[in-house]
Parts: sequence; structure tokens; C-alpha cells
Amino acid sequence: MHAPLLEVQGLTHRYGTRAACNNISFSLYSGEVLAVVGESGSGKTTLLRCLSGQLRPDAGCVMFETRNAGAVDVWGMSEATRRMLARTDWGFVHQNPRDGLRLDVSAGANIGERLMAIGARHYGNIRGEARAWMSKVELDVQRMDESPAAFSGGMQQRVQIARNLVSRPRLVFMDEPTAGLDVSVQARLLDLLRGLACDLGLSAIIVTHDLAVARLLAHRTLVMHDGCVVEEGLTDQVLDDPQQAYTQLLVSSALPA
Repeated sequence: MHAPLLEVQGLTHRYGTRAACNNISFSLYSGEVLAVVGESGSGKTTLLRCLSGQLRPDAGCVMFETRNAGAVDVWGMSEATRRMLARTDWGFVHQNPRDGLRLDVSAGANIGERLMAIGARHYGNIRGEARAWMSKVELDVQRMDESPAAFSGGMQQRVQIARNLVSRPRLVFMDEPTAGLDVSVQARLLDLLRGLACDLGLSAIIVTHDLAVARLLAHRTLVMHDGCVVEEGLTDQVLDDPQQAYTQLLVSSALPA
């Protein structure tokens, strides 16, 4: 079997005396989508920030299989190397798309900036790629010169997804990517994400409180409670036959009345 793309060992982060993440370990392989589910306050977002180089853990390591140097500890890298990794091999889709977009430039420029970060300089090629990605995420290419500020929340999220995927990252982190959107918009966006993950062979870690999102997108699921992983396994297995009392409660509370 190939080496894991991401290997997490003993990851711990505390806020004062409270462990938001407590001794978490798992592996993620190339082409795999992993969901991290649990209630608000369970530690999901803290975990995602530690994994994606935004928040230094108090203990443990996050090993990423780089293109040239093999497995390297993300938190052993220089800050400049981590920032470059975030612009190239990684993507990060924020819950609020405005946190992941520049609203003072056009939608097309938001997408093209990622290509410039990895060395693209030909204006026509960059614009052509931005246009192609607008189409891929089902946005009107005639609006590529408009600011994302003029777009709806669902459209802004599509621009953010295109901005992250245009550079063909090997790993994408997603923090509640459909939260706050209308149900019909959520459904279309999830359908789009599932298609892109399949077509591009994406590796992704998706934090969500919505078990339907996990079921639709993820191969495997981790269930978090009070900073700990209480259950993990294939998504259908975890959601259809939960073994732990907390997971059983989580699943039953998500079922329609």
C-alpha cells in the first residue's frame, strides 16, 4: 500500500485546562475523503486548524507526504514553507466564503491568483483557466469580471471552491462548506463537490455537523466528542451501525421525526 498522504499522531491542543483535541491519530490516503463529525464544541474546527497549519498543536505531529521530500512534519517546517504548501498542494474552503475570497477583485481574478502563486504568468492562459473553472462550478462565465460581493452566498462558495481547486491541490480542507445556505442551494453544492471529488480524485478532510454531508461525500468518518475521537470507520458503517453510545445519540438525533 502507498504511504499515507497525511498521517496524524497523538495530536493534542489545549485552551487553558480544556483539551479541544486530545491525542488524536489517523491516516488519510490519496483520493480519500474523510469527514469529521460531532456537535458544536466537540473540537472539529480546532482539529482542522491544527492539520492545515493554522494553529500549532501542543503535542503530536502532522506528517504530510510532500512531492519531493517524502513525509515531512507540517509543524517542523518553516512558516514560509507552510505558507507555500497552503497556496499550492493544499486548499482550504471556509464556512463563510468571504473569509476565503478577496472581495476587492473580480471572481475571475480570485481564481487566477492561485495560479499566479504557483508561477503562472501568461494572462491569457490564467484567464482561460479561470473561465473554465467558473464553468466547472456552474457559474455564469459572463460574470467573471464582477466582484464576488455582488454574488449570493451559494455563488460565493462556488467561487471559493474554484479558487482552491484551480491549482490542483493534493489535499483540501473544508470547514462546514454548506452551512448557512438554503437547503436547495446546499443540495446543488454537495452534488457539485461530490462530482469534483470523484473527477479529480481529491483527497479531502471535511468538518461538518451534518451527517447527510458526511454520508454523501466521505469514504470514512471520524466522530468527535469532547476533544476525542470516539468512533471511526467507513461512513456507512459508522452511520448505519454506530457502536458507541454518543454516535448512536448523534445519529438518532439527526433522523427525521
